[in-house]
Amino acid sequence: MHSPAPLAGKTVLITGGARRIGAALTRALHRAGANVVLHYRRSADEAKALAQELNAARSKSVSLLQADLLDTRLFGDLVAAAVKAFGQLDVLINNASSFYPTEIGEITEQHWDDLLGTNLKAPLFLSQAAAPALRLTQGLILNLADIHGMRPLRRYTTYCVAKAGLIMLTRSLARELGPHVRVNAIAPGPVMWPEDATDKALRKKIIDRTLLKRTGSPEDVARAALFFCTQAPFVTGQILAVDGGRSVSW
Repeated sequence: MHSPAPLAGKTVLITGGARRIGAALTRALHRAGANVVLHYRRSADEAKALAQELNAARSKSVSLLQADLLDTRLFGDLVAAAVKAFGQLDVLINNASSFYPTEIGEITEQHWDDLLGTNLKAPLFLSQAAAPALRLTQGLILNLADIHGMRPLRRYTTYCVAKAGLIMLTRSLARELGPHVRVNAIAPGPVMWPEDATDKALRKKIIDRTLLKRTGSPEDVARAALFFCTQAPFVTGQILAVDGGRSVSW
């Protein structure tokens, strides 16, 4: 006999779940049996196509929510919509992220507000909004951090500061929300290059300095997320690097 899907009957709210790593997370958690509330901001076509694909596999198992995460006033409504869609909330995945270079002399307050807002402010206040629902289910908050929140990446100062803050937020929330809610983070390394990345020499340099001598895949991150969701009931406040050993071979 096949064992039941490990996330059957569970509800996952994932931000930025329509594209790239977010889409891999959405597919993996849905495949594990979860009902998914998929948030998107601008990627309406991709979000609708992914929801259609997954709902065709399991009817009425994916619900869509569109919102600008820089508007924290919407967060209570987002959580309420997720609970209304499937009756409960078990996992919040703060995946949505902004990522682009800014030379130190070119950083503006707009860059700061965008990168800190998306990568740090939104996870804090969405977690705050979701905490009461997650307490009821002994749930999980899972943040998508970055190994460059621990070691800086040149030309990405503001982004690195934001991800460093997200790492500390993960640990702080674990203390604040225990024992009822677990809070962990995944810190990907060379998993998916930025869409505008064209520096092949830099890619080769990064891979050469990665212990496993290759890039990872979004599915590697998804497997880590499944571990936290299904196999780690005694793990909280932890940051798991999914980076092929990059963070120990700088």
